[in-house]
This record gives sequence, structure tokens and C-alpha cells, in this order.
Amino acid sequence: MDEHRKVPRRIAQTVLNSLKGGVVPRIGLPYIAVGRKNEIEALLHDVEIISEGGASFRFIAGRYGSGKSFLLQTIRNYVMDRGFIVADADLSPERRLQGKGQGIATYRELISNLSTKTKPEGGALTLILDRWISAVQSETLQETGLAPDDPALSAVVDRKIYAVTASVSELVHGFEFARLLSAYYRAYVNGEDETRANVVRWFRGEYSTKTEARKALDVNIIITDDDWYDYMKLFAVFFRLAGYTGLFLMIDELVNIFKIPHAVSRQYNYEKMLAMYNDALQGKARYLGILMGVTPQALEDSRKGIFSYEALRSRLTEGRFSKPGARDLLAPVIRLDPLTAEEMLVLCEKLAEMHADLYGYSRKVTTEELAEFIKIEYGRIGADENITPREVIRDFIELLDLLYQNPAMRITELLSSESFSYAKSEAVSNETEAGFAEFTI
Repeated sequence: MDEHRKVPRRIAQTVLNSLKGGVVPRIGLPYIAVGRKNEIEALLHDVEIISEGGASFRFIAGRYGSGKSFLLQTIRNYVMDRGFIVADADLSPERRLQGKGQGIATYRELISNLSTKTKPEGGALTLILDRWISAVQSETLQETGLAPDDPALSAVVDRKIYAVTASVSELVHGFEFARLLSAYYRAYVNGEDETRANVVRWFRGEYSTKTEARKALDVNIIITDDDWYDYMKLFAVFFRLAGYTGLFLMIDELVNIFKIPHAVSRQYNYEKMLAMYNDALQGKARYLGILMGVTPQALEDSRKGIFSYEALRSRLTEGRFSKPGARDLLAPVIRLDPLTAEEMLVLCEKLAEMHADLYGYSRKVTTEELAEFIKIEYGRIGADENITPREVIRDFIELLDLLYQNPAMRITELLSSESFSYAKSEAVSNETEAGFAEFTI
């Protein structure tokens, strides 16, 4: 095993609590990253393309608990380190790609979750706008050598701001977007906090009528269910001009589109998905990456899933040569194969060290005992198809907690108890046993 890295207590607590609760932690992922190396490398290839002005659209397909959200979160952290802005959202019955108020609800969630490396928890829109203006002012000061109160300095800054807004105004809906950027800049310079707040409200999609927007900002357009994605494309270009690398949209829980009971509503959502997909692949979007998380059923079901929409099915269907263990990771859909028993052993070792450091004791669980635990988990009937990292991790952290709270207890007692014995499948074949031979140290 690699040399043990001590994890800060706050991060260790967050990681262990999140994993025990069945959710992916927002911090500390590098300490527990195992497997998915090829998938991550494939997605990082997209990052290079996007940073050069391109766009990408990928689906991450995996069952609940398979590591889909973990992979999305890992990429999220990586691209923020690379200077990207990230917006993430989970779809729900109230948030879809298209619908009566549900498309704009997704947009609002994405905008409220805008995150940067310095503000990774979201809510970064105002920070981004203020940083852009401040950076232009600082850059102009250095370039011109003018005094901060020199009127000539303001004129040069105005021209630089105008150059950015002019570039944005050439895009669809860009004229009003550029006007609002200019309004925000003027309000920033003049200390007009109410106008600044109104512009931010508009960018967040919080004006529900044109009349309301016209009264507050003298603009005749609002962001709607039908055109919210156009504004994400505008933001991607603006963020690049403002000094960031680009924008990543991460949308999870596409299963909520699959669950829509009305066929027409589902089709409208798949139509929107197709438009976004085509934009990215045809070069109509710039500096924009899109990752969507989906379950295999929500993807492949021919009656209600994404594949029920023929235009998407024909684009996304896996080729004849790709198979488990040899996936085409350059395809639009990245399918997550289960983590191997070996990878789970490594992950459990990392968690055992983290748990011991957090609670201040010397690690008692040996590698041989870890191997026995993994052997039991992977020995369940149907484990090769159905076991997920979430289940194994949750069991293991519970095991560590029990051992910590009961110092006299041995892991062998727990593994041989009735609660674990059901997992010892009598159907485990000699081949499966042989597969664990390297664990039997």
C-alpha cells in the first residue's frame, strides 16, 4: 500500500459520515480515490478540448451506489482546480430539462450552485462578477500606470468591459445579456447596490414576468423554460472572457425523466437533451462541458428510457465491440463496471486508516481480516452483478464503528455472526474462491 497520508480530522469526519449515510462527500475524495482511472482519464481528455474552445457531452451510466456520483464529484473537484466554474444539479419531479416551470427550476438550481475553486460550496455568481470587474481594473492600472482616480483610467476600463460584452452580444440572446453585464459594471462602479442585486436576480432567473424585469432593469426579456440552456452557453463564453477556463454542467438523477408518467412530457425532455447533445457535438457551444448521470434502466428502457427517443438511441447505443472490461471510454456514454474485489480491498484499507486517525487509535483490522470481509461481501449470491461500492462501504464503516465502541470485540466475531453469515453464499464456486487466493496472506 502507498505510504499512509494522514487526513485532516474535519475532512475525515465528513468523508466517513457521508459514506456511512450513503452519499458522496464534497471534500476529501483524493484520500479515498480507488479505481476509475481509465474513466477519469477519458473525461480529462474532454477537459483539454473544452479549455481550447470546444464542448463535450457525456453520460455516466451506473446503477445506484455504483460510484456514478463519486466519479462526477471527482471530476468536479479536478476541473475547479483547473480554473473551471462548475454548476451542478440533481433532477427531481420539480426540476427537469423541460416543463411548465421545471426547466427554469433546473436553471435556478444550476446557477445557485455555481462553484469555483475559492468558493466550492456554490453561490459564486456575485463573486465571479465582482472578481471580473476588479481584475479588469487592476490589469488596466498595471498596463497604463495611471492613478486610480484618474478619469482616463475609467475610460480604458470601460473599453475593456465593452470588449467583453460586445463578444457576448453576438450570441443568441447575447444582446440583453451584454446589456445586463454593462448595467452590473456601472452599478458596481457607482455603488448602486440595488441595481447590482436586480441584475443578479435576473441572471438567476428569478423574474417571472417581463413586466417585472422591465420595471426593475428596463429589459424586455426574461429567462424561460424554453431558452435557459442558451443562457448557460452565454455564461460559458462570458466566464472564459472573465478569466476562467470554461463552464461544466453536471446534471445527475436523469432517472426522474424516466419516471415522468406522461409520454409527451418525457419526449419533450428527451428533445431538449438531444438539442443540448447536438449543440455540444456540432460546435454550437464553446468552453462548455456537460456530464449527466443516469442509471442503465433509465438509459436503455425502450418504452420510457432515453433509448425510447430514437434520435438519442441511434446516437448513444454501444457498439458491438465494447464489453465489460473493455469499454470504449471515448463513446458518449461511459458505463461504469463494478469495482473489483482488489480495488475494494484497497479502499477499505484507506478507510480503516482514516477511521483510526480520526478516533485516535492504532489500526486493529489486519489486511487478512479485510480480505475476509471483502470475500464475504463478494461471496453473496449474485454479487458479481448486484453488489455496489455504496453497500460494501456502508457495511465496513459500521464494522469499524462497532469495533471502536467495543474494544474487546474482534472482527472475526462480527464476520461470523448471524448478521453476516447470510452473506456467505454456499453457491460460491471454486473459481470465486480462487479469485480471492491472493488475499489469503
